[in-house]
Amino acid sequence: MEEVRKASSSTNGHSHIPEMGSVSEVLQFKKLQERFLQQFEHIFPDKLAPRTVIIIPSITMDEEILSKISGINHYEERMLCMLMLLRMPRTNVIYVTSQPIDPVIIDYYLHMLPGITGYHALKRLTLLNCHDHSSKPLTQKILERPRLIQRIKDFLPQDHEAHMSCFNVTPLERSLAVQLQVPIYGCDPDLYELGSKSNGRKLFRECGLNVPPGFEDLKTEDDIINALTKLKEQNPALKKAVVKVNDGFSGDGNAIFSYKGCDEATDLKQWIKDNLQPALKFVAPDISYEVFMAKYKSMKGIVEEFLEGEIKESPSVQCRVTPTGHFDVISTHDQELGGESGQVYLGAHFPASNEYAVELGIMGRKVAEVLKEKGVLGRFAVDFISIKEKGQWKHYPIEINLRKGGTTHPFLMLQFLTDGMYDEEQGLYYTSKGHLIRYYFCSDNLRSDKYKGLSPHDLIDIAMVNDLHYDGSSQEGVMFHLIGALSQYGKLGVVCIGSTPQRAREFYAKIVSVLEKEC
Repeated sequence: MEEVRKASSSTNGHSHIPEMGSVSEVLQFKKLQERFLQQFEHIFPDKLAPRTVIIIPSITMDEEILSKISGINHYEERMLCMLMLLRMPRTNVIYVTSQPIDPVIIDYYLHMLPGITGYHALKRLTLLNCHDHSSKPLTQKILERPRLIQRIKDFLPQDHEAHMSCFNVTPLERSLAVQLQVPIYGCDPDLYELGSKSNGRKLFRECGLNVPPGFEDLKTEDDIINALTKLKEQNPALKKAVVKVNDGFSGDGNAIFSYKGCDEATDLKQWIKDNLQPALKFVAPDISYEVFMAKYKSMKGIVEEFLEGEIKESPSVQCRVTPTGHFDVISTHDQELGGESGQVYLGAHFPASNEYAVELGIMGRKVAEVLKEKGVLGRFAVDFISIKEKGQWKHYPIEINLRKGGTTHPFLMLQFLTDGMYDEEQGLYYTSKGHLIRYYFCSDNLRSDKYKGLSPHDLIDIAMVNDLHYDGSSQEGVMFHLIGALSQYGKLGVVCIGSTPQRAREFYAKIVSVLEKEC
């Protein structure tokens, strides 16, 4: 962070740039955001309006946690779905990444553009990168490169309105917006803490929703021990609890504590104190107890019950607040979680089960209304744990993701390709063509060591030969993402769109079968 501050205050032609986090920078950002309202009202509805969208797909989170995620830099490719904006013939896109993206990947996305030739789209696309494969957040890398910032400015046509689209918005994205003098379609970083695990629990209670038993705003090892002790005293049958850092990602930052063996103890609190380290299992691989506790102390966190149930699901609802103050429910999903602890996001089914999709939407609206009143802008998601008991579902909200997430890019891809809309009152998605109902299964984590060594060119060739593509005439098929991670990490992302949930799953099974055969 100190390197960024030095870059921001450089006198190499940039002495006018306000210092990061200063009052001047914050005021400039708020003025830019006020200007965005006018852009949203007049430019967004006009598909022929000249505009430039600057895509900054930075996952701006704790660097140490990010470094534990396999192929993290390639997650920047997930927002390549935004290239579908090029279907509007007067829209330019500037896409910035840590490392160069293979041209065959860009061609793959442009080929799916409806009604626009690849040549026409390519003329309006600018790809820039930092040539930096470190695990630092992309936005930090950009801020450390004033010449790259100037290049972004140089590619902004004078007659275009421009805005930034980011994965999440932190003080780093605010600084970049001010230096570029463009607004962000996203939440003010001053409100970012509303999405922490602790504040999420408070906000859910404010909305009248049931949160799992637990405690928030914890900081020290003693706080964790006291919380674990109280949970067990309140519920003697409790087997496990979850310890979460306030700002984790995809389950990393979480740990599971097992009470196994504590029933024989005469002093429960002392037993927990003695067994905290050996009984705490971390979701992130290769993270030590000392590192986790240091993160916990600096970020704070929560402890809550690990909810058990024979029939248990992990749905989510995605909402959006526009600059005009309108809010709506844009999608629901049933998430697939995996890993040893069952805390790692692997993929999702869209929409969520018809047994509760509408109910999720109602709860999502309650959260959206409160967040709107607090000034939140843009997309966010609420994750739940849902348990079926005696034929009835009980939904427990567990966190707010005040950013784009793992379900954002698949849904955007579906919308761009079908020009449809999610009907929250029915819990179904309808395309614009014949009002067909569509479903999908998506995953960021289709992986196998057998896939290592497959280049983007290899994957595209395999897809073409085996008819693994999206068919615009039937509005079904498959799309790949995270393609750049395949060769080194053996992992890949997919979106499988079908006329039924079963058909979407069949597409996924076909992908797995073909890759097994080809490898």
